[in-house]
Amino acid sequence: MVNKNNKGLGRGIDAIFKDFESPDLTVNNVDELPLKDIRPNPYQPRKSFDQAALSELAASIKQTGVFQPIIVRKSVSGYEIITGERRFRASKLAGKKTIPAIIRTFDDPEMMEIAVLENLQREDLTPLDEAQAYDTLIKKLSLTQAEVSKRLGKSRPYIANYLRLLTLPDAVKKLLNEKKLSMGQARTLLSLKDKKRLVPLAKKTVQDNLTVRQLERLINQMNEGAKPAKKPAPKSPFLRESEHQLQDRFGTKVNIAQSKQGKGKIEIDFETQDDLTRLLDLFNVDLN
Repeated sequence: MVNKNNKGLGRGIDAIFKDFESPDLTVNNVDELPLKDIRPNPYQPRKSFDQAALSELAASIKQTGVFQPIIVRKSVSGYEIITGERRFRASKLAGKKTIPAIIRTFDDPEMMEIAVLENLQREDLTPLDEAQAYDTLIKKLSLTQAEVSKRLGKSRPYIANYLRLLTLPDAVKKLLNEKKLSMGQARTLLSLKDKKRLVPLAKKTVQDNLTVRQLERLINQMNEGAKPAKKPAPKSPFLRESEHQLQDRFGTKVNIAQSKQGKGKIEIDFETQDDLTRLLDLFNVDLN
C-alpha cells in the first residue's frame, strides 16, 4: 500500500520536476535514445490522442527536431516514458530513429502520479480520460475519493460525477469522446432507470440536439412510466432547487417529497454496489 501522505500529488508537476530546471542541467544530462527502445508510460490514463495535432507536431519535428527532451526511466527492457508521449509518438510519425531524453529514477506510484497530473493539466483532455485518471489514482494508489479531492484541489462531488461516467455503455462513451454528447448530457443520462434504453436515448439526444433540461424532463417521464396514475402536486421552488443542489452534490437522481403537515423524505438513487459505496464515502460513512 502506498503511503497516503505521498508527496507527489500535493506538489504538482512543476514541483516534482523543479530539479530539471537547475542551472546544473546541461546538454550532458540529455541522452539521444533509440525510439525502438522506448515504451509509453504503463500508467498513462490518456487513451486518445488528436491525430491531426500529432501530424502537425510530426511535421514540425521533421523540419526542426525535438527541442524539449522527453523524460524516461530505465525499465527491465529499454525505457518507459514519464512525460512526453506526444513528442514520442510524433517523432515516430516523422520517421525519426532517436529522440533526446532525460533519464530519471521514479518508482511505480510516482510514475502513476506524474502521468495523471500531467494529463489533468491539459485542456484537451476528454471527460472519460479525466475520469480514468481519477479512477487510476483511487484503485492503484489505494486512495479514497476524499483524498484524491484534497490532493488535486477538486471537490468530492466533482470527482464523483466524473467517475460515474465510467459506468456508461461503450456506445455512449464513444459519443462523449467524439464530443457529440456533452458532460452534462452524459451525467443526466445516468439517471435513466431502464439501462436498456440508455443507448437509444443517447442517440436521440444527439439526433434531436436535446438540451440538458429537455433530457431531464424526458428521463423523468420515462422513469415514471407512460401513464401517470395521479398528477402529483407541484413542488415548491425551494424543494425543486433543493433537489437540483443535491443532485449536483451526489451526482445522481434525488427526489424530495413533503406532506402538507411538513413531514417528508429524501430518496437518493444508486445504480450499483460501487455507486452505493461512492455515496457512503460522500456521507463520510466508513463501514470497515
